[in-house]
Amino acid sequence: MQNIHQLAEEIVAREGGYVNDPDDPGGATKYGVTLGTLRRLGLDKTGDGRLTEADVRRLTRADAVEIYLRHYYQSPKIDQLPDALQASVFDMYVNAGSNAVKILQRLLRQMGQQVVVDGVIGPQTIQAAEIAAAAAPSHLSDAYGIARRNYYYRLADQRPASRKYARRRNGGKGGWIRRAEEFISPRYHLSADEHSRRVSGWSA
Repeated sequence: MQNIHQLAEEIVAREGGYVNDPDDPGGATKYGVTLGTLRRLGLDKTGDGRLTEADVRRLTRADAVEIYLRHYYQSPKIDQLPDALQASVFDMYVNAGSNAVKILQRLLRQMGQQVVVDGVIGPQTIQAAEIAAAAAPSHLSDAYGIARRNYYYRLADQRPASRKYARRRNGGKGGWIRRAEEFISPRYHLSADEHSRRVSGWSA
């Protein structure tokens, strides 16, 4: 399994610096950490007693890595999942919160496991994931990555403003899709034609 601290640093590098994209529901963001997250954690970087965009701008890379490891890996108990799942679920949790866990839980149900789709990793989800990993040790990570990729496509289907994250201006794979496929074996990556057909119903 990839070193989790290294993965957290890669996530920070991938997320980039300060942005405030009106099409992104997260609002003001730096290194992928949103203002909402700072407010939830009570992280007042300016020390003025208020949590505003100024606090987001003050975030350092080290701050973001620590936030991810503590609140997006350890706190949601991703560290208790089978090794094959941890990196992709962690990366997705940073990107989509508890939806990352719901994707896993739906996948486990499709694999015949009895688990509630509630976005929370508890004993039931951990046990189901362990059983699934033992039954399909070479395929579970790919199956999760594919389910994650499908989630991104469906989200863009439903929210046109988000399509730019799944499809580039030239029609190629957008950042969401490329990000999901980083955790999928190359043999399961979509070809350019397959991607083009998947997004063909979207308006320009």
